[in-house]
Amino acid sequence: MDKRNTKHDREIPDEFLKQLREDIAWRRIASGLQCLAAHKQLVESCEPRQKNAAILLEYFAQWVDIGFSGRRLLKRLLSRFSGVRRESLSLLEFAHLRMAEGLMAMAEEEFGKAIKCFETVLALEEEISDKPIMSIANFWVGRCLRRQGRYDDALGYVAKARELALRLKYPKMAAVMHVLEGWIAFQEGHPEEAARILREAEEVLADTDDWVTLGNISSAYGRIARRRGNYEQALSKFEKAIEQYNQRDPFNRNLARSFVNIAFVKRLLALQLANKMDSEAAKSRKRRQGGAKSAAFPKLRGREQLTRLRAEAFEHLAKAREIYDRYDDHRGNGNVHVTFGYLNLDDGELDRAAAEGATAFRLGDEKKDIVLKARARMLQSAVECAKFEEQIEEGSSRVPSSQLACEFSREALESAKHTQNRRLIAKAHIALGLALCLGFPEDLEAAQQCADGAAALLKPAHQDYVWRELQELKRKLRGAGNISSTLREWSQGIVGNKSFQQVSEEFAALVIPKVWRHEGCKVARVAARLSISPKKVRRILRDQGLLKGAESG
Repeated sequence: MDKRNTKHDREIPDEFLKQLREDIAWRRIASGLQCLAAHKQLVESCEPRQKNAAILLEYFAQWVDIGFSGRRLLKRLLSRFSGVRRESLSLLEFAHLRMAEGLMAMAEEEFGKAIKCFETVLALEEEISDKPIMSIANFWVGRCLRRQGRYDDALGYVAKARELALRLKYPKMAAVMHVLEGWIAFQEGHPEEAARILREAEEVLADTDDWVTLGNISSAYGRIARRRGNYEQALSKFEKAIEQYNQRDPFNRNLARSFVNIAFVKRLLALQLANKMDSEAAKSRKRRQGGAKSAAFPKLRGREQLTRLRAEAFEHLAKAREIYDRYDDHRGNGNVHVTFGYLNLDDGELDRAAAEGATAFRLGDEKKDIVLKARARMLQSAVECAKFEEQIEEGSSRVPSSQLACEFSREALESAKHTQNRRLIAKAHIALGLALCLGFPEDLEAAQQCADGAAALLKPAHQDYVWRELQELKRKLRGAGNISSTLREWSQGIVGNKSFQQVSEEFAALVIPKVWRHEGCKVARVAARLSISPKKVRRILRDQGLLKGAESG
């Protein structure tokens, strides 16, 4: 009996490779996954000496990217090829091997390394006849550039990839690439165009079982709805995306991204509700002063809803972290930490928020991820702004919160400017502007420049949470500007028709809140410092919404 059929001698059938290639091109996902499972031993025994080994390796890498559970196996197979002399390979084999290496680098978030692999393949375009590989190489470069926030650069590669796919008469594969074009259009501030592109791709893919790409489309719809401030619609789209991802794999990393998106929307809904409750509380105080009774039950229901929204957001983030941990996904885990940080910031848990920001920055730094580093630094700046506003005690050796807020936000802006992400840059401008407003009159001009820079990058038609943050910065600048102009006019004797008593009251309204903050938010200390009655201090603070109820300090 001939026993030469060892793992080194087993052939890799052309028909097997053809099915893997065609199932990818036509998005027959279940068929391809079943084919791989049926040939598991053949894949695991892949060796450099086998004919078609490099081609199988690259096709297998594509299937791992699509969702086949074999990332560790891919890495192990690549290690078998590490000692192969490249001159012993044909150009086509070399190209397929570089594609597999690039995919592995992309999976490990080494996007610069991955791009070099794919560009090596693209440089061989005139010398090899395999056009599908050129389409995929262009697409994968575009994906890497998108992750780096280089949207303009990415778009050219993705457009070429889709053009090649259409020439090859692979409309389904082209539709997958069209989805990325839609996402880039959204990131560049064109949600209407993005929605149109996504609808076109969805129509082409509707009869496939490519649940991951269909989930990506639903997720993108959710982000568009969130940008427009339609939070309930956003939640509905993210929930649909989760259902679609679950059809393929309950631990798909895109599923984790949807959990983060839902958590963030619930955080925004909680903030919206909290602002509404604060507004109603202010009206209630006025009614009580007029002798009217306030309703307690609506307030109680509001608090319960607020608690529920925040608790659900924390639960969604915990689910996301569990999935991201399986992949050692730095960007994903970093975004989880950033969102945890903002939830803690909203709850007044500043130390926890600061720790989340520091962890997110470390994760970004490990992978040289400038997008994640910018997001982390913005969170850290917001925490320091909150510490300054709340006058939290600082040790003598600690850098002042106002200074740290500026340093963090400047770093965020520097990182953001290395991307083509207009929205990220705008958010960093706003963060720096808010930090510069922390009691430094000489920095107001720079803060105004930040506001102008952000306004130039944002679309006024989309009044979402970032737009509202910009309005908050503008309000602070107007307030600071009004104070400066008022004091300047008084110093010149310009008081209009106001009596001395009115001028005194306005001056007290300007000075008392600032002294109150400097004195640790203690009414008694302000009264002693300024030699005025505590009653007057409390009245002015209440008028400005700085003192709650019967708080006396």
